[in-house]
Amino acid sequence: MNTTLKSLFLEELEDMYDAEQRIAKALPKMIEAATCNELKSALDNHLEETKEHAQKLEQVFAAFEATASGTKCEAIVGILDEGETLVKKNKKSTNINAAIICAGQKVEHYEIASYGCLKTWAGMLGKSDAASILEGILDEEKAADETLTDLATSKNEEALEEVQPGALAH
Repeated sequence: MNTTLKSLFLEELEDMYDAEQRIAKALPKMIEAATCNELKSALDNHLEETKEHAQKLEQVFAAFEATASGTKCEAIVGILDEGETLVKKNKKSTNINAAIICAGQKVEHYEIASYGCLKTWAGMLGKSDAASILEGILDEEKAADETLTDLATSKNEEALEEVQPGALAH
């Protein structure tokens, strides 16, 4: 079967449209489970961005004269299921914030990879307006990942400190 770059692009766009909607449904559970106000705030901010991403993807569909629709994103379903399990296992633990950050970063890394491809393909297909929208989403995903990375250092140290008092003191 010979698939054109445009058809591949649209398939992946449908995948990410579904992914953003699933992530928007999953984030409130993560926010509720977090015990760190900084983490709750970062996740809440990204929830608002995530809702906007679905709307921005609708603009990308329109640039390609396609109807916005989602195709079940198996990868994000698996990543979110794994994250939910990780959070449940650590719900009553000092590791809860570290677990949430880990789960969140897995999602962000998937999105960064996907949006990087979509942005490049949109440009190759001559749709600079769509590429620009996708680049904006990509930048927000990278920023969310960076925020989680910054929080990971302190939250992981807290989790380690709780288990091994003085382990980080030199």
